[in-house]
Amino acid sequence: AQLVESGGGSVQAGGSLRLSCAASGFYFPAWCLGWFRQIPGAEREGVAIIDPAGTISYGEFTTGRFTLSKDDVEETLVLQMNNLKPEDAGTYYCAARKPTCNVSPGRVWGYYVMDRWGKGTLVNVSS
Repeated sequence: AQLVESGGGSVQAGGSLRLSCAASGFYFPAWCLGWFRQIPGAEREGVAIIDPAGTISYGEFTTGRFTLSKDDVEETLVLQMNNLKPEDAGTYYCAARKPTCNVSPGRVWGYYVMDRWGKGTLVNVSS
């Protein structure tokens, strides 16, 4: 299984970025997927997760600014991030875990339950 992230970069506060994750080597529609991030000095945390049925949950800090979507045909997972804040800066990772999984509104998985990881893409947000 391989996950390759793209779309990171540098923006000013209030700006937007669209992160994309291209998957290969596993049956994408059946796996559980998510975006995680690591802020310097902090533990890796869940940003947004999705189950095979398309149920989505977001980390509380996203406060309606982020939107997760997936395309089972193109095998891509996309995170649209709007109104970015300096505290959103960090490395963003795409991750997958084997079926099955549960997605509960308002809760995201810990990083330790994920089975596959991309190498990450860097997001910088200047004030």
